Amino acid sequence: MIDFPLITGSFLVAIVVGLTGMGGGALMTPMMMLFFNVPPLAAVSSDLVASAVMKPVGSVVHLRRGTVNLRLVGWLCAGSVPAAFCGVFLARAFAVSDAVKYALGVALLLAVAGMAIKAWLGTRGGTSSAHNIVVRPIPTLLVGMVGGLVVGVSSVGSGSLIIVALLVLYPALKANQLVGTDLVQAVPLVTSAALGHLLFGDFQMDLTVSLLIGSIPGVYLGARISSRAPGGLIRALLAIVLLASALKLLDASNTLTVWALVVAGAIILAGWRWRSSSVMGAARESSGSTDHARAG
Repeated sequence: MIDFPLITGSFLVAIVVGLTGMGGGALMTPMMMLFFNVPPLAAVSSDLVASAVMKPVGSVVHLRRGTVNLRLVGWLCAGSVPAAFCGVFLARAFAVSDAVKYALGVALLLAVAGMAIKAWLGTRGGTSSAHNIVVRPIPTLLVGMVGGLVVGVSSVGSGSLIIVALLVLYPALKANQLVGTDLVQAVPLVTSAALGHLLFGDFQMDLTVSLLIGSIPGVYLGARISSRAPGGLIRALLAIVLLASALKLLDASNTLTVWALVVAGAIILAGWRWRSSSVMGAARESSGSTDHARAG
């Protein structure tokens, strides 16, 4: 049966996925578990199958724009595809659904930490063409293996974790190049994990249909505006939502969750003000240098 509230939620999440390359499994799976009371393994299985259909939509947009390094995609997939399939067996081996829920909570905390690192490193590089990057095969392969394993177990990581690792390994990639490369490598990754969950997981067709109805137009819209709209505010809100989801999945008390969100919000605000002041200072210095040169 079609679930209209779930369609609305998946549409909003998919916009974030297309815009930033993050938040698919990290938001969709907890949303189904926390707000729609979907069992953990069923939520992971249905989300991965929906992602296997949703990801190519945004990927085609970036491929047409030339913001994808296909050699980088190949090395990532060489590690992630088999690891994702193996991750499904680990999810089944947990047997108890609470173990999957806690694994997802830990994965979300790692995603938040990764986004924080990405924010602090975001001022580095970002000037090269996606096709001129020198690929580092072994580190890239290892990133794919670790990311694929996490995706197979929890459905989190194809964007939230791997895109951060790509930024650390290849700081010269621009933001839209990171998003495009990550979206394309995620297609075979989530397809492998989805196949494993179709065979051994707890796939539910009605959940997946509702997710697809909302997510396909959402990810297309997000991908279309990804090179135009500033993503700083969205990433900040995404980090707060991921943190709240992680703490609730780990059974944190309401008091602890509220305090954690207050501290996170304060840190984000302080970082935003610091970055804004740095940018304004640099602009003033540049303007002053230009005026001095003209006067000379």
